[in-house]
Amino acid sequence: MHGTDDIKVPREEPASPGLLVGVGSALVDILAHEDDAFLDAVGALKGGMVYVGPEHIEKTLAFAGGVPAVVPGGSACNTIVGVSRLGGRARFIGKRGNGAMGEFFENTLRANNVEPRLLRSNTPTGRVLSIITPDAQRSMFTFLGAAAETRAEEIAAELFHGAAIVHVEGYLLFNPELLRRALDLARSAGARVSLDLASFNVVQESREFLGEMVDDYVDILLANEEEARAYSGETEPLAALAALSRGVEIAVLKTGERGSLIKNDGRVIAVPPAGDGRPVVDTTGAGDLWASGFLYGLVSGYPLERCGELGSVCGYEVCKVVGATIPDEGWRRIRERVEQLEK
Repeated sequence: MHGTDDIKVPREEPASPGLLVGVGSALVDILAHEDDAFLDAVGALKGGMVYVGPEHIEKTLAFAGGVPAVVPGGSACNTIVGVSRLGGRARFIGKRGNGAMGEFFENTLRANNVEPRLLRSNTPTGRVLSIITPDAQRSMFTFLGAAAETRAEEIAAELFHGAAIVHVEGYLLFNPELLRRALDLARSAGARVSLDLASFNVVQESREFLGEMVDDYVDILLANEEEARAYSGETEPLAALAALSRGVEIAVLKTGERGSLIKNDGRVIAVPPAGDGRPVVDTTGAGDLWASGFLYGLVSGYPLERCGELGSVCGYEVCKVVGATIPDEGWRRIRERVEQLEK
């Protein structure tokens, strides 16, 4: 829901109401455990993301101790994989390189029952070095690689056919033409638009354009506390949530170990955190997987309280492992919870 002066494009009825389509950067995550002194030494932004060249990632890895883990990544991709693992219908749109990392990325999507709609490039597939500190925070160096070459005119309308929700990552704010094209096509296809703000420094650097996109397109806006503060200037959670909710149908403020807040039609829903006593190991992908549970709940017809609860469960499970890939045992626990909700 947007401002009263906003005239929406008439929406077609989606052909497949349960389909979630993610649009984002096709990236491979490289995960390394280091301390705060290491962050200072390599110039990382604690809790944030900095774009770099591939040589910077290689140089940083040369100073790291141990062997890093390598897994598929990218914010929207993480969310879409999570939706599929929950039993939802999922499609991912992005651009990969032609080398081994690109094959690894696409094969992993297929193995997780995600429909890959990937453009190709001779440029290497993008990668993210996530440096995980003992407090479970992750600080990222990102080389977009092939993903940075995605052009608006390459995105075809048929990619969005049948979508109930189109989910985009905030990192696409750095590619304004691509983002606007994707959102135009999402609206024309009759889909609701979900935007995750992705990182506080992305919000800070794209504030004016972000405001335009939210006003013109966004139905579901998701943010953590740092992102919400950058977006609104508000430090108090309810005030930040109120700012997030202006002009959108559903606003979500994720507050970490305190749970989350959802606002819809003037009503605020407090969602308690999930937990079973296991310690937090790594927060990589926590917001992405929270979005998986929440969006899956929406297309499944759950009330917002249950959508938030499922988001919390997914976000909690991914914090118990390194990286944004929940193991089979974690998905078993999540599916048990889904079965309880569906009863």
